[in-house]
Amino acid sequence: MAPPADIRQVAVLGATGSIGTSALDVIARHPGRLRASVLAAGGRVGELLQLCTRHRPDHAVIADPAGFARLRDGLREAGLATTPHAGGEALEALVSGPDCDTVVAAIVGAAGLGSTLAAARAGKRLLLANKESLVLAGELVMAAARQAGADIVPIDSEHSAVFQCLRSCRAEGVRRIVLTASGGPFRGRSRASLAEVTPAQAVAHPKWTMGPKISVDSATLMNKGLEVIEAHHLFGLPGSRIDVLVHPQSLVHALVEYVDGSTLAQLGLPDMRTALAVGLGWPERVESGVSGLDLLAQGRLEFEPPDMEAFPCLRLARGAMQAGGTAPAVLNAANEEAVSAFLQGRVGFLAIPALVEEALAALPATSAGSLEALLQADADARRVTRQMIDHRSPGGTPAHPLQDARHG
Repeated sequence: MAPPADIRQVAVLGATGSIGTSALDVIARHPGRLRASVLAAGGRVGELLQLCTRHRPDHAVIADPAGFARLRDGLREAGLATTPHAGGEALEALVSGPDCDTVVAAIVGAAGLGSTLAAARAGKRLLLANKESLVLAGELVMAAARQAGADIVPIDSEHSAVFQCLRSCRAEGVRRIVLTASGGPFRGRSRASLAEVTPAQAVAHPKWTMGPKISVDSATLMNKGLEVIEAHHLFGLPGSRIDVLVHPQSLVHALVEYVDGSTLAQLGLPDMRTALAVGLGWPERVESGVSGLDLLAQGRLEFEPPDMEAFPCLRLARGAMQAGGTAPAVLNAANEEAVSAFLQGRVGFLAIPALVEEALAALPATSAGSLEALLQADADARRVTRQMIDHRSPGGTPAHPLQDARHG
């Protein structure tokens, strides 16, 4: 029996990650208006099967084709009518088709680009958590969304905050926007003191529960650099009008300063469910499961400039945005490879910005007029960065490998 037409049909991509599970928590709170119709995961078949049992989607997709048989058999054994699929092409077909009208794009890294672009081209409401899609191919994604009439609602907490202050992605009358950063687990430390930090220390974020990759990006401030590039595409502002402040309490998520001197800020507890509820319910407000903010209990709100010497990734991201063309794609790909090597214990923490900077120097920006050119730049950056990693870590012996990647 088909669900009522007024229930929003939601595809949750990256369903087993922290953002995906938060999205499903919000969806489950509104059975009369929201339904998870498509669930997609990378390789965690067991977790995906558990989610299918709980949410009973029409379709389940595993990115790794090697997991298809287990997914198919598990759905059959559970007596579920959910149709199994595998691979990126199947996922892109589903987000383009009639089985969903809303797509939560929470696949980590460049792997999420294909499905994000497919959803935009199909005119879906796109709840965008995959910032790498805009970093890698922002102009293409935004052009596709405009042409197809797709609504993009950002669900990074900072971009959601800007979206709420603007009440859209239209930035008329705005002088500048300010994204806030928690500063990560190493705020206040000198560059020299970061040489020996371990992956386990880097993923121990003081405020947010996130997957390993994004946690490391937060620790290096690359996450904030990627968000500056994302904000440039989302809100159509040049980098000179996008600022960053470190705000360790993580209660003020962004500020928007208008030409009349007014500044609006969005505040809330550090919980992704708030931004997801905004995206799923917009323009209405729906219950997220997150309690209100008690400012008296929270105490002081502090702000400070980011330390660009200790955390040069923010500078590198701004430079890539200014260079344009393929530079952001190179930045993103090199960072993904460097973070992966760090999490495996093959390189140190300070090698992450060094590798990114070397990749940007080795691959100067060229025109990025097509998706093929961007994907080629991505592939070239990965190849160059892997070669540099191999040169830095003979034998690849892990020093401090991350054993526990529970959140991602």
